[in-house]
Amino acid sequence: MKLLAAGGLAMLKVENVRPISYSMPIGDSLVPLNDLLGERIKLTALGVIYCIHCGRKTNKSFSQGYCYPCMKKLACCDICIVSPEKCHYHEGTCREPEWGEQYCMSRHYVYLANSSGVKVGITREENMPKRWIDQGAVQALPIFAVATRYLSGLLETLLKQYVADKTNWRTMLKGGNPLLDLETKRDELLTACREDIQALQERFGLQAIQYCSDADVLAFDYPVLEYPTKVVSHNLDKNPDFEGQLLGIKGQYLILDTGVINIRKYTGYQVELHF
Repeated sequence: MKLLAAGGLAMLKVENVRPISYSMPIGDSLVPLNDLLGERIKLTALGVIYCIHCGRKTNKSFSQGYCYPCMKKLACCDICIVSPEKCHYHEGTCREPEWGEQYCMSRHYVYLANSSGVKVGITREENMPKRWIDQGAVQALPIFAVATRYLSGLLETLLKQYVADKTNWRTMLKGGNPLLDLETKRDELLTACREDIQALQERFGLQAIQYCSDADVLAFDYPVLEYPTKVVSHNLDKNPDFEGQLLGIKGQYLILDTGVINIRKYTGYQVELHF
């Protein structure tokens, strides 16, 4: 097999076309993956990991690419990143207040997506539509534009009483997601949560929570030749070689005839890609 690229692995880059165009950053290379569909490829971990923030060598990756000291000190690795309703910037205890001002005190969107079924989630404005593509969603619909990450977390907490807030990645990778009426589901959720949403608007102000009344449902098409009937995940820490025919890319996963792999999980790993 021929060496295509070698170096540090990063999250797949996407371009929202039909089907979605994927590229894999490896070192200084950006490998177009759609061109490799149907080909036999081999991804090999070289046993070396570098922190994506400070660059130091680490025996283990934390929070998808960081060494342990960075994971403990960086605001982007705090619990409020995965649970935004736990944001504590307003309490004056943010690990990096300047980072918090830029990242958390900015416009966020609360949305519905159809990945493994209907789910609610949040994202920053600049991450749309990449956020939905990274989740493997086939549809997405913004519901609210809000002033801060904390506020988006409070709204998400209300809505997740009625719908999931996580993607079942195994179901997502099996494909066959039927298109859903997200607008009707949105209306049902807003009816169920009306009083609680009004209470938040009274607390934070109408301008802080704006309803996306003119938002359209977005649809996404993934480059997949064949979905697996049984999803088997490959772990580069246990087996450094992952080889097989590339059958598709969805979310941050490569789908091979020998299994699937979450590329995001191995950010910072030194790898080689052959085909």
